[in-house]
Amino acid sequence: MVRFAIVGTGRISDWVLKGAVQDPRFRAVAVCSRSIDSAKAFIEKHPEAFTADAKAFDSLYEMLTCPEIDAVYVGTPNSTHRDITVKSLCSGKHVLCEKPFACSTAEVQDMIDAARANGKVLMEAMISTLNPNFRLAREKMAEIGTVRHYSSTFCQYSSKYEALKQGIVSNSFNPAMGGGALGDIGVYTTFPAVALFGAPLDVKAHLVTLPTEFGPTDVQGTAELLYPGMTVNLAYSKVVDSKLPTEICGEGGNISMDAVHICRKVEYEPHRTPTSGRGPATSTETIAEGLGHDEYFYEFEEFISVIESGRLESDINSLQVSLTNMEVMEKIRKFA
Repeated sequence: MVRFAIVGTGRISDWVLKGAVQDPRFRAVAVCSRSIDSAKAFIEKHPEAFTADAKAFDSLYEMLTCPEIDAVYVGTPNSTHRDITVKSLCSGKHVLCEKPFACSTAEVQDMIDAARANGKVLMEAMISTLNPNFRLAREKMAEIGTVRHYSSTFCQYSSKYEALKQGIVSNSFNPAMGGGALGDIGVYTTFPAVALFGAPLDVKAHLVTLPTEFGPTDVQGTAELLYPGMTVNLAYSKVVDSKLPTEICGEGGNISMDAVHICRKVEYEPHRTPTSGRGPATSTETIAEGLGHDEYFYEFEEFISVIESGRLESDINSLQVSLTNMEVMEKIRKFA
């Protein structure tokens, strides 16, 4: 059993608890919010997740002195991730930090250094790469020959966009809080690419930005990552929708995933006979369909398993992948 404190009572914390409670090793014993009332209300809102004696805090310092807490889940605005994570690690707590890990490579390195100095587990809460269907697609890559191209799209119209056009800037769009399309949903396209292929040789991008009182915020973007012998094309947006799948294209066939953030279906199709589209049709094989648990279950399953194994980081959502991904994101932002 791992006893968790939840830091942040926003929508993402609501979502992750639905998956966390499906792991019998998970216990929520505390919550920290900006006000004691909101912390208490959050506990009352999730009776299925919190123990009967769960504690409410409005002080991170006081929460971190609690000896009954083994690990901290950080679900606060992006700009606060580094400080909360480092303080938690230095207080002897393991940390599962929401994506994106932080706002810069330097901040990510600070978090990694703190984890290693204190011998505690640190993992980025990126659901895509821990999804069992994504992991099946990764295994299937061995059957499609040399990979030549990867494309991934996550475009989802934001419910906060109408307010943004009226000058009301939510955290998810606020550049001062680490918001913007890249950090909010573009990371779902960059992180899996880095997890699959490592650090790219070069990064090019085009971003669409809108002015706010806090500075320009990116609302949409495309990026091209160059690898030896292959290319990666990424597209993300908070102002339009798209149903385009994520696709891994090899010389021997293609693997497609219905969505990169919550992959529920994976298909394999061998390459077609090069007869200008007039050859026999190929058959598509469904590799996986559906999920056995809530999509957020898998990050807690992995994180708790790493703690119980005595290892200090995940083999899948490794600290190196998080660091390299942030380097890629920084390069993309330079094109704004």
